[in-house]
Amino acid sequence: MSDLPWIKSYPEGVRWDAELPTMPVQQILRDAAARFGDKPALSFMGSTLGYRQFDRLVDQAARGLQALGVGPGVHVGLFLPNTLHYPISLFAVLRAGGTVVNYSPLDVEKVLAHKIEDSRTDLMITLDSPALLPQMQRLLDSTRLKTLVIGEPGDRFDGSGGPALADPRQQRFSQLLANDGAPQEHPLGDLRDALAVIQYTGGTTGLPKGAMLTHANLSSACAQYVASSQTVPPSIRFGEERLLVVLPLFHIYSLTVNLLLGVRCGAELVLHPRFDLDLLMKDLAERRISIFAGVPTMYMAIVNHPSAATADLRSLSFCGSGGAPLPAELAARFTQLTGCTIGEGWGMTETSPTGTFSPITGPRHLGSCGIPLPGILLKLVSLGDPSKDAARGEPGELCIKGPNVMKGYWNNPKATAESMTADGYFRSGDIATMDDDGFFSIVDRTKDMLLCGGYNVYPRIIEEALYEHPAVREACVIGIPDAYRGQSPKAFVSLKSGAAPFTLDELKRFLEDKIGKHEMVQALEIRAELPKTAVGKLSKRDLVEEEAARRASMTGAAENG
Repeated sequence: MSDLPWIKSYPEGVRWDAELPTMPVQQILRDAAARFGDKPALSFMGSTLGYRQFDRLVDQAARGLQALGVGPGVHVGLFLPNTLHYPISLFAVLRAGGTVVNYSPLDVEKVLAHKIEDSRTDLMITLDSPALLPQMQRLLDSTRLKTLVIGEPGDRFDGSGGPALADPRQQRFSQLLANDGAPQEHPLGDLRDALAVIQYTGGTTGLPKGAMLTHANLSSACAQYVASSQTVPPSIRFGEERLLVVLPLFHIYSLTVNLLLGVRCGAELVLHPRFDLDLLMKDLAERRISIFAGVPTMYMAIVNHPSAATADLRSLSFCGSGGAPLPAELAARFTQLTGCTIGEGWGMTETSPTGTFSPITGPRHLGSCGIPLPGILLKLVSLGDPSKDAARGEPGELCIKGPNVMKGYWNNPKATAESMTADGYFRSGDIATMDDDGFFSIVDRTKDMLLCGGYNVYPRIIEEALYEHPAVREACVIGIPDAYRGQSPKAFVSLKSGAAPFTLDELKRFLEDKIGKHEMVQALEIRAELPKTAVGKLSKRDLVEEEAARRASMTGAAENG
């Protein structure tokens, strides 16, 4: 890997050694406000903020947060859907000198509590919604949380403030804005060390780990995407794009690709608080959306929508897919429908999440996740000995180095050390191959992880919840193919002596408050005994092989019948 075979595959106008400027993340918005002025920046449910107004609201929110004690070393949680509160809050926390901790509404309360304590989150910004506020009010009483800032779905963002809440630990979001908008500035020093976001990623065992993403990591990742767009002609038009934001902004893919890159390019961000397919189809057509980033399940839903054949989706000029492999047939159907080619890439929470991209021009490499983005080095190490490179043409563990790679795992130096090679590459846990043109293809995963609808799902978390069931003696979870989500969890269990069996629906009800919706078991098989290895451990490999053989047999029978 001493050479860089992917350089010859770069499209005209894109350079692997492109300059990748770094800056404080909040400066991305400041620069956009100066450049794009009153061009629309954020649109949500009939309200539109221009770039200058967006920037001014961030200043006011930052000043309000500083009055609550936010500054260097203070960690502020965001427990928000895609409303105007999220982008304002993210930039405001950073402008106040604090660090953002993203929280997923998909998490159960036990995981939220762990993240609050582990990340040392003292202030949480959330929304007055039945799915969000009650959990945080309970956690305000049971964790280290000291303050809740609560937004309203109908907030006007006019600085009017509004009446105080009865509980002094709780404050309205609108009160953050009732000030002169002149926050104190805090120099960051070396941007490679200055922590911007703690982004939690699941662990193969135990509870999630927090990836420390610095201002240099995130601004570099943004610059890498910009550099890859400088094709001839450019694939992104600054100040002219309209971007549909359906992916949740608390997810690193959406945070970087939609929010940071969208603002950097002066796009109008049309926010959807959840995936509503009918509304998505309506906005794609009527609002003439030009950029859309999604996951394969979203593209599957679009091409199968009843209006797909008649809707005018030709305004789309740049679409990206991540989170799971994109089936070639699905990509072809989408291109036929819209005229837009989907660019596929690979990345991780720990890489901010840049890694690879698929050039829009030039020959397509079906099944590949693309070539390294500018400034990124990838290599494959031996599966048997990670201190050695894999032999040319052989699969190996994919390792990455670049300015986008995290500083490490928060409060977990052991996990950080275990994730790195001796020469400074991050070990992804993905098994890949590389062809002669520098295109990488993911062929397997060394980590026990599933990809369900674009979300990482860790069987160990589900298994621990299964063991809480009073009837379960042994439990094992594997991934099974899912035409819509890519993979879904299937649980294999054996029962305690004398215990009554249960149905899948009964199991789902039991697990409802123990695991996230994205982790929910979708298939169940109860056996007298589960397969074990020679040393008595449950054999997940045997279950995977049995399931594959059973599905192959069913497919063969269907074809012969």
